[in-house]
Amino acid sequence: MYRCAAERTGRLTEQMKIRVQFYAQLCDLTGIREFDVSLPEGATIRDLLELIYSQRPALRAHDKSILIGSGVEFVDRAYKLKSGEEISIMPPVQGG
Repeated sequence: MYRCAAERTGRLTEQMKIRVQFYAQLCDLTGIREFDVSLPEGATIRDLLELIYSQRPALRAHDKSILIGSGVEFVDRAYKLKSGEEISIMPPVQGG
């Protein structure tokens, strides 16, 4: 069973709701465009990704190349999520 960092510390925390949006081929791979998830306060992008990978294992193969955004900023996996936040999960930018 997956437990995020906040749960592993043994502290009881409030839940926060996060909206996750997939773009381009990641949307096709997951079969969904967006969904809402509840995570404990203090959860990070890393925690969110582990939860997503447990539900959509095919995404794990793209872990090293995906980009993650909050609002208009790219964020790293240590980024602490905030309640009500919208997180975008995107494939790498390709030019031509």
